[in-house]
Amino acid sequence: MKNAPLKSLSVKKPSKNDREQAVLIGLVELYLKHGKPIGSQTLQDNGFESLSSATIRNYFSKMETMGLLKQQHTSGGRIPTAQAFRIYADAQEKQGVIEKDQEELLDEVLKSESREVATLLHKAAEALSEASQCAVFASAPRFDQDFIQDVRLVHLDSSKLLTILITDFGLIRTETIYLDRPVDPQVLRAAEEYFLWRMNKGEKPLFKHEADAKWAQRIYNEVIVRHVVGYVNFPVEDILRTGLSKLLAYPEFNDAAALANSLGLIEDQNHMRTLLRNCCQQGEMLSWIGDELCPYVPPGSECTVIAIPYRINQAIAGAIAVLGPMRVPYKNLFGLAQFFSEQISKVLTRSVYKYKITYRQATGAQGIENDEPSILLENKKPKSEPT
Repeated sequence: MKNAPLKSLSVKKPSKNDREQAVLIGLVELYLKHGKPIGSQTLQDNGFESLSSATIRNYFSKMETMGLLKQQHTSGGRIPTAQAFRIYADAQEKQGVIEKDQEELLDEVLKSESREVATLLHKAAEALSEASQCAVFASAPRFDQDFIQDVRLVHLDSSKLLTILITDFGLIRTETIYLDRPVDPQVLRAAEEYFLWRMNKGEKPLFKHEADAKWAQRIYNEVIVRHVVGYVNFPVEDILRTGLSKLLAYPEFNDAAALANSLGLIEDQNHMRTLLRNCCQQGEMLSWIGDELCPYVPPGSECTVIAIPYRINQAIAGAIAVLGPMRVPYKNLFGLAQFFSEQISKVLTRSVYKYKITYRQATGAQGIENDEPSILLENKKPKSEPT
């Protein structure tokens, strides 16, 4: 039996819309790489040799009318608008890539579990900021079994005292106490010892005067009650942020007003919580470009936010976001965000299981709630008051 003759396969010619889309994607990629307006000849020399310069210019003109491109000068090349960046981001979201050195940087921080889960999350955010060269902010649940580890009392002035509580998980909580009289430095040190003694972390202090002992007890009670109220009542997610100085490296933020507009977002915790909570509710990576961030930033602010949720034992526990200018390497940031989410989810899950840590979500937030938070306040052994 003779073989049937092979039929020639016709190559489908890209449609005009496909060619326009390819031209737009190509222009955005060149602009992301070089940061300069792109002319028709430049685009033709970078993968579009099959199109004439005249055809490319016609495409440019049409896209400018559609609001996708703009010109800084009449005879200059084109630069993409926020709308063009949105089309580009949507096309690249599923094609994220990560560089080897970025992967190694994140792996170094996320290579092993830790009881200090809050510190771990902070260090991971700092590593993500370094890898992405962007500012980073994140939401976090409240981890239980977090004991007060150390106390510092700082005299701000004759009427104010700053109390600093350092927890076992690496959190630092502060309270300002107003004083009715100046306090001697020796009494302040003895008061620190009193705090630690009450928490079974030191020897019983000695005060020269009973009034000083009573003062230390009053300050301790005030601080601990505030701490307990703030710890148990958890109305909103904890927010961390880092890497704000990274934005100074971008030419887009050389203008003080442009930088202030972008930083305004991460100066307002309510705005950050809204974006991160939206990401958690959607359960997937989200991005906002330019005016999509209004009203959290003023109109015309040329910045981008990419957020992704992370999980503990498959349940969404929070979200982390990177903030940079609109001219960021979207494909790389998408890959970084996805890799980070996977790795931080694994190490947090291992940590809470290994160290038997539970966690709670803020009121109304998605996640697991624990009705009986564990908090160590003081030594429960009978003791007499210091004298």
